[in-house]
Amino acid sequence: MKSPTQSATGKSKYIFITGGVLSSLGKGISSASLGYLLQKRGYSVTIQKFDPYLNVDPGTMSPLQHGEVFVTDDGAETDLDLGHYERFLAYSLHKNNTHSAGQVYFEVITKERKGSYLGKTVQVVPHITNEIKRRMRIYEGQYDFILIEIGGTVGDIESMPFLETQRQINYELSSQDVLNIHLTYVPYLHSSQELKTKPTQHSVRTLMEYGIRPDVLLCRTEVKLNKEIRQKIGLFCNVNEEAVIEVADAENTIYEVPLLFKKNALDEIVLRKLNMPLNDIDMDEWQRFVNRIKKPANEVTVGLIGKYTKYEDSYKSIYEAFIHSGSINNAKVKVELINSEELTSECLAEKLGHLHGILVGPGFGNRGIEGKILAAQYAREKKIPFFGICLGMQCACIEFARNVCGIANAHTRECEEEGIVNEFVIDLMETQRDIKEKGGTMRLGAYPCKLDSNSLAYAAYKSEEISERHRHRYEFNNDYIDIFKENGINFSGTSPNGKLVEIVELKEHPWFVGVQFHPELKSRAVTGHPLFINFIKATLQYRKVYENV
Repeated sequence: MKSPTQSATGKSKYIFITGGVLSSLGKGISSASLGYLLQKRGYSVTIQKFDPYLNVDPGTMSPLQHGEVFVTDDGAETDLDLGHYERFLAYSLHKNNTHSAGQVYFEVITKERKGSYLGKTVQVVPHITNEIKRRMRIYEGQYDFILIEIGGTVGDIESMPFLETQRQINYELSSQDVLNIHLTYVPYLHSSQELKTKPTQHSVRTLMEYGIRPDVLLCRTEVKLNKEIRQKIGLFCNVNEEAVIEVADAENTIYEVPLLFKKNALDEIVLRKLNMPLNDIDMDEWQRFVNRIKKPANEVTVGLIGKYTKYEDSYKSIYEAFIHSGSINNAKVKVELINSEELTSECLAEKLGHLHGILVGPGFGNRGIEGKILAAQYAREKKIPFFGICLGMQCACIEFARNVCGIANAHTRECEEEGIVNEFVIDLMETQRDIKEKGGTMRLGAYPCKLDSNSLAYAAYKSEEISERHRHRYEFNNDYIDIFKENGINFSGTSPNGKLVEIVELKEHPWFVGVQFHPELKSRAVTGHPLFINFIKATLQYRKVYENV
């Protein structure tokens, strides 16, 4: 397969993916699945997400509002769909793969303030649409296929400039260089036992009012679309019947979607419409990956300790990393999302005692932090496999300082309260403490890390140097390194200059690892992530021992 940034012809084909009827139909999964199939056909592929919200990025949004913030190697804080793209395409994307209306408007207004438009009246058309178009064509010639997912639902006011830009690109390019896919919904009325095509008809009509005619319809449905329904949709939506693709709910996992698309010949339809060769495709490896997800030989239960427990998408990449590592270990990972605010000393055994592994997740702020600290203590004392990510690692360090090192008032400066004296084992670096703009202290994106060759981390990665993604503000306070070492902590991963702690391990424990970075962001379908793979392996070993007691 060609490298991701090598186009065979030096010319790119554009595929737009829009959504209608209602939100959350799965445009991200659909885009990623089609991208994967084209990639397996031997083509280079990238995917861009254009979000209509006015936030510059999701970095300041609550996970309960918009799900997790996915971070790229170059430090862009992005929509969680970027995670789907990376997990399916199996390579790293960056800031040019994600754009919001906020970024677009900010760029145009900044130029206007600088006088870049020479006194002209600045308008949505052409100035906003030209900026969107510039971003949509930023990869021109670098990839065989550029897939562009437009967020929101057709008909939304905020989506209009993006759809207008899509129309303009359709007008400017040859019909063999651009293709429009519309994801819609065909509801099934159980009372009358019939499928209803009217919502799809209205959605397509709305899209056509913007001057865009869909070439392919992806129809989400709970039941099978028979030939009569597909013919009806095709006739009323002006789309060839063969291009009306049934997208039934994946019974077991989203990773079945590429197989469903392949079965319905979506990739073949796209390639024929864009006049591209139908290269051979081998889906055997992906099929084996999916088979292990659907029919695993084993099962383990892992507790995910966090405070954003009302919305699973708050921890989307962690959930997906468990699916990947579970498949590789031929095991189903049953995840119990446990609210750290509800954890107390009295209920620990009840809530955590049955678990085969404990993962204390990332987060910001002091809400729920004491529950995370208690969970780390329980895992340490009961010898349950433990994985701490970002704040989870920091909580493990605070717990260790309080209960093993004898530093009773150990804490993180993130939770500093006026009038209370703490020893901050987690702190801002000295050079950061005078910075007033908190964003200026954030460590974002990929950073290198060197590993101790005699460590669990090295056994997982099998490499002396790695690169992982960060999204945090506070660091381990190096003033406490000696006392931690004396009491049994191995600082198994540090920055290359040794000044920043990246990984901590507990020596007298079967598997106790805390990491300052976010390994879940680099877990990929089929191959997984080394730390998650070894964590699940440890939970399987713990279960064997646990069940024999």
